[in-house]
Amino acid sequence: MTLRPLRAVAADPDGVFPLASTYKQAVLWAVLRELDAGRLQAKERFSVTRQNQSLGSFPFDHSDVRTLSERMIRNSDNTATDILHRRAGLQTVQGLADHLGLCHTRLILPTKAWWAAQAGLSPAFNAASAWPEARGPEQARLAGQIDADAQQTRPDYLQRQLDTYFEQRHRLAEDLRVYNLSTPYEFGTLVAQEFLRPDLSEGARRWQRDVMALGFGRSALTITHQGRVRYVGAKGGNGWQLLTYSGYVETTDGRHLVYVFMQHGAEQTYTMPNTRRAFLWINAALKVILDGPPIRSAVSWP
Repeated sequence: MTLRPLRAVAADPDGVFPLASTYKQAVLWAVLRELDAGRLQAKERFSVTRQNQSLGSFPFDHSDVRTLSERMIRNSDNTATDILHRRAGLQTVQGLADHLGLCHTRLILPTKAWWAAQAGLSPAFNAASAWPEARGPEQARLAGQIDADAQQTRPDYLQRQLDTYFEQRHRLAEDLRVYNLSTPYEFGTLVAQEFLRPDLSEGARRWQRDVMALGFGRSALTITHQGRVRYVGAKGGNGWQLLTYSGYVETTDGRHLVYVFMQHGAEQTYTMPNTRRAFLWINAALKVILDGPPIRSAVSWP
């Protein structure tokens, strides 16, 4: 099976948006590829330290890879994400987008690193005027320095400085400099690839599907309540004036659907209440796709 989209509905498909926690599914994909390659062991356990603890809740010490992966997707746990992201390798996660030629997609920074940069706590970021355009080895070098700065910052201090930043000097344009980001088209490409051609072993693919099924999305889809869904793997993210949702859907009649919703610059600072309206858009788009004329060719992508 190739992966060329046969029907699409889009608004601003090439606009660049912060990904927020939606990017965490790329960390899962990279981790599973590292497991398949033998560079990471499923039973490996990790401790939470001042250096690797990010914002929000965090896992118990000595959690294994499966536990962290589930917390990353189900709970959107930032510390679990950062532990796995660093263990897989910053460039390994970014490499998923680079391999697909997604030139507007940045996946390289752990959560604590982008918040430290946003709060002005990373000297490396402050000095790196070329960061937004950096690619390849230069991007990897700068990302490593920004992340090293972040790990020197206590999470409680980071939270206080970040609160001050948002209350006093937040600018939307700065979000695009610090966050991981993508376009709806590019991220839809990544989601389709990670589910339909992930280059994973059978066991790793089951792990991926089981964990991604824990993410938010299935219950918000109209077609779920119509009994038309066989599987949904999904992830969402939110932040100051931004909201993102993406998902992969298999229908009971064998169709493969991908949706991506990205909002940046919302009127609300806390955007989770916008979830219902986001899924009104998503459900309307999926209805257009599913109610279109029959397509007789196979799903394909170049």
